[in-house]
Amino acid sequence: QVQLVESGGGPVQFGGPLRLSCAAHGYTGRDYCMAWFRQAPEKEREGVATIHSYGTTLYADSLKGRFTISQDNAKRTVYLQMNSLKPDDAAMYYCGFWAGGPNCPLNRLLYSFWGQGAQVTVSS
Repeated sequence: QVQLVESGGGPVQFGGPLRLSCAAHGYTGRDYCMAWFRQAPEKEREGVATIHSYGTTLYADSLKGRFTISQDNAKRTVYLQMNSLKPDDAAMYYCGFWAGGPNCPLNRLLYSFWGQGAQVTVSS
């Protein structure tokens, strides 16, 4: 069983930055994918970015350049740095975990474990 603990959500002004963190507990393997998805009210959960434990990253095309995913393997923690935030970025952001790889698709069905979610609100 893998537990994911998210932190860093909150309100941010239009154009501002925010960083989310997600720590994974309970997994000792070296090969895994972690991902960020987001879900706005009345919308489907959509992929934001993924990262493999060996470093390969993948981004949703619409978010490239503004969002950056990174990790600290020693802490089993993944980060999502979000810059130039817009009202459309407001959503609940979820961290997902999949004991797979080396490719980490933006397919939510692959990720077996999820964090509790971090709410991001953007004021205009």
